[in-house]
Amino acid sequence: MKFSGSNVLVTGASKGIGAEIAKVLAQYGLKVWINYRSKPELADAVKEQIENAGGVAAVIKGDVSVEADWADMIKTIVDSDGKCDYLVNNAGITKDKLALRMSVQDFDDVIDANLKSTFIGCRDALKIMSKKKFGAVVNISSIVGEMGNPGQTNYSASKGGVNTMTKAFAKEGSARAIRFNAVTPGFIRTDMTDELKPEVKETYEKNIPLSRFGEAKEVADAVAFLLSDHSSYITGEILKVNGGLYV
Repeated sequence: MKFSGSNVLVTGASKGIGAEIAKVLAQYGLKVWINYRSKPELADAVKEQIENAGGVAAVIKGDVSVEADWADMIKTIVDSDGKCDYLVNNAGITKDKLALRMSVQDFDDVIDANLKSTFIGCRDALKIMSKKKFGAVVNISSIVGEMGNPGQTNYSASKGGVNTMTKAFAKEGSARAIRFNAVTPGFIRTDMTDELKPEVKETYEKNIPLSRFGEAKEVADAVAFLLSDHSSYITGEILKVNGGLYV
């Protein structure tokens, strides 16, 4: 995979899919800024893994739902590297409940963490990348943002918003040669899904045409492609990584 840029900020990169994205992008030679919000020890562990594999990484703290934190992170990166070439908006939360029991606060919290944060990141990335007329952004969405899911009205709304917002940013960014795309993972094997009972996993897998959960690396590889020069004529796309579950 070929990259014309040299550094990337990955939000929510201290664990799960975000950590795998950070490690894969480091393998391709990018300096990876590992964003975390509250557990520096996890971010430090990812950094150590990257460096032990010969990569370059830095840890950066910030709550992505806070506008001032975004400004501080971008400034830190630009002060250090002189630029920010790529951004992966991965950070997000869930607060699952049936809609009848979901409070407005539950809804607002998920919208802020998943949708508002992605807007701020895309906007600030567009500002800084426009100065060099180069850059690419990948937003991590979800299959739930395409098909909806009971008990996830807030999460579905946030990720559906990410999908359409990605397209809007792609149209605005095109004049400045900045690309925006999104990835919508389906059922991906993580610590959370590993805790599911075997019979529950089996039920889910029966509905997936490829008959298995995806791996975090498969999501990370899709992200790497969309950031790389190999996708230089792709913008405004929503790439499904779901084993054929929702096509």
